[in-house]
Amino acid sequence: MKTHYDYPEIIKWLEQKGKTDYGTQFHFREADQNNLSKLIAYYLKDEVVATLFDLDLSKGILLTGPIGCGKTSLMSLMKYVTHRDNRFHLKTCRDISFEFIKDGYEVIHRYSRGNNQEDRNYCFDDLGVEKNLKYFGNECNVMAEIILSRYDLFVAKKVQTHITTNLSASEIENAYGNRVRSRMRAMLNLISFDKSTPDKR
Repeated sequence: MKTHYDYPEIIKWLEQKGKTDYGTQFHFREADQNNLSKLIAYYLKDEVVATLFDLDLSKGILLTGPIGCGKTSLMSLMKYVTHRDNRFHLKTCRDISFEFIKDGYEVIHRYSRGNNQEDRNYCFDDLGVEKNLKYFGNECNVMAEIILSRYDLFVAKKVQTHITTNLSASEIENAYGNRVRSRMRAMLNLISFDKSTPDKR
């Protein structure tokens, strides 16, 4: 089987969208093309190319790489190619941590379920920048609890979670525990930028 999509043309078109959204200096490096193609195949639900890249379309995306490699902007640009069933809301982990300080444990429920009990796909951006927080004296690893709850949603209803982070697998385990790392492995496809990827900011 052959894909119905012209990936070089889509990448060129997305780069123009990036220039509109982020400024004329925005561009994709040649070394980014492989990861770009993976993301495009995933969000277009292109089964042919996704299979070539060993992507499970029922799982979410874990996009990892060094600071400044473009993870957040790439995920933001995916809204232009996202298949209707794959649409997601992007939320920074830092903002969620501030919400927890203000609203407490209700925040964990908020990101485990959508508004009006409607299940939502989310992308949690920059996992690892938030800290363990206290609410009325009780310390909570907010993102660990949210990820565990999102795993239950994934198993029950195939609701997708996407995450960007500059943490390595061992750093994720140290920060969030083995159980969270195991759940992430089960519900996310890993797409990673090389550590040598330069800071594009």
